[in-house]
Amino acid sequence: MLSWQEILIRLGMASLFGALIGLERERKHWAAGLRTHMMVCVGASLVMIVSAFGFKDILGTSNVALDPSRIAAQVISGIGFIGAGTILLLKQGTIRGLTTAAGLWTVAAIGLATGSGLYFAAGATTVIALIILWAIQPLEQLYIKKFKNITLRVVTAHTDVNADPFKEFLTKEGIKVQAFSLEKKEDKNIYQIAIESMDITILDSLMNDLKKDPDIKEVSWTQ
Repeated sequence: MLSWQEILIRLGMASLFGALIGLERERKHWAAGLRTHMMVCVGASLVMIVSAFGFKDILGTSNVALDPSRIAAQVISGIGFIGAGTILLLKQGTIRGLTTAAGLWTVAAIGLATGSGLYFAAGATTVIALIILWAIQPLEQLYIKKFKNITLRVVTAHTDVNADPFKEFLTKEGIKVQAFSLEKKEDKNIYQIAIESMDITILDSLMNDLKKDPDIKEVSWTQ
């Protein structure tokens, strides 16, 4: 049986590991921040302790066998409910929160490792997770910025609009359109064109042409 000092060490280290990862998420004002990551990690650590040592009183009884992995395995499955709550579906089909959800899943695994006494594995995973979340992000953003698609959004009056600027844009050399959608509302039409990464000067020129049309209310683009 674990001593109370060892239990405190395991739970304390789990809270520390969870806090380190939670601070990185807190910095970006995510719903799952410092306290959420700490609670997940400490809870997973306690579950592992209970799974491994909570049934010592019935061991040795006939027809009783201990499998410490059974309860711990439910943490990995159950953390999906919390992770799903951090994933947001924004406008234009943009999904955010997958990294935070994956972080919570990793934090749960760190808690299980800490609860089982694998301090080095838990600590090493915490360091690697922080490198992934913080240090690698600038490289990821640099890569995404280079290859990320551009979405052109045009809001027009609910009338027939001059399609010449659209035709000119769609037929320009080097322009690769990924998707084109039209949403009709009572008082306006909303066009959205997804394009592969392109020269912004060409896009700005097109937007200036579109703005000259009196039926066009709004022109914007996002990356």
